[in-house]
Amino acid sequence: MEKLELVEKAKEARKLSYSPYSHFAVGAAVLTKSGEVFLGANVENSSYPLCMCAERNAIYNAYMHGIKKDDIVMLALAADTEGPCSPCGACRQVISELLPSDAPILMANLKGKVQETNIKELLPFAFSEDDLK
Repeated sequence: MEKLELVEKAKEARKLSYSPYSHFAVGAAVLTKSGEVFLGANVENSSYPLCMCAERNAIYNAYMHGIKKDDIVMLALAADTEGPCSPCGACRQVISELLPSDAPILMANLKGKVQETNIKELLPFAFSEDDLK
């Protein structure tokens, strides 16, 4: 699957967002080595701390289907933003643990802007299992 195809999957996932409070719909898509794509969208709650971001939903969706870190090829996310949509801090921390460190992360908007990065660039000093020793 091409990178822009995965971005389109993230845009499709965005349509599944439940965001009645922020009105900020985000979609995400995880691509695996086998070619499977797992989608996620943000889901809000009136008790704001209980909300879940699209990126984490997509990653957890993949894991709930037996996908592991080494099976993941790349992540894409998309929202209606001026520039490419960037993951929040909580998502960056989850990405740092559950995706390969060199997996491309495609940050996109609905206007066709896409920026490619990876978790090393987004969260250079990630908290890890080594910090727990």
